[in-house]
Amino acid sequence: MPKVSGVLLDLSGVVFSGDDAIAGSLAAIDDLRSHNIPLCFVTNTTSAPLRGLLEKLQAIGVAASREDIFTPAVAACRLVKERGLTPHLLVHPNLLEDFDAPAAGTPDAVIVGDAGAAFTFEALNEAFRAIDGGAEFIALACNRTFRDGKGDLSLDAGPFVKALEFATRREALLVGKPATAFYADAVAHLGTPPAETVMIGDDVESDVEGALQAGLRGLLVRTGKYRQGDEGLIDPPPSAVVADLREGVDWILAGGR
Repeated sequence: MPKVSGVLLDLSGVVFSGDDAIAGSLAAIDDLRSHNIPLCFVTNTTSAPLRGLLEKLQAIGVAASREDIFTPAVAACRLVKERGLTPHLLVHPNLLEDFDAPAAGTPDAVIVGDAGAAFTFEALNEAFRAIDGGAEFIALACNRTFRDGKGDLSLDAGPFVKALEFATRREALLVGKPATAFYADAVAHLGTPPAETVMIGDDVESDVEGALQAGLRGLLVRTGKYRQGDEGLIDPPPSAVVADLREGVDWILAGGR
């Protein structure tokens, strides 16, 4: 078993739930840092800007900088810049600050994230018409569900992305988890070999299966959106299933045992 040189950590459901740190998570992060194991927070959350995520981490007691967080919005902004695109944004209003103001002109790309209450018929139909008319179709994430601030499961961006794919007969370019390119960018950002990098998350598809397909190891925690039996939904199975981040870090420090 290769040594662990780096760790990618999901946020909601792994490090915190709502506005509170999950028990043991802060000490677990401190242990990784005390053993000089670099980590990067990777999240498919597309309803909060990078600034908000950073403020939340700092509020619960995690020392972090903007460079410690990698999000689909970061990846999408890079893509827009590289391709010289003028995007139409169907995203949560809070996320708009992570994108530069679109240049004047007709949008040639549609970017879809978790728009929440902004997923109206009018907004979805406008996005449909742009994509159907030839605009590039970019999805920040395709998660099925997330746990809201009350702890209840809610629809995430995935069902709306799939609806647009069905209507347009077009497949979205996914720039968030579980896209292999997202994991490749996150690992490059971290600076560790994929085979020596572990992803810890509560979503068996986006976090664990995506990481395994990208050549990383994937740990599934039984916190957050985890449901009994999730580990049996993917093949190959998770590298390990652990109670929480504390147990996941113990697994790492014990050499993956």
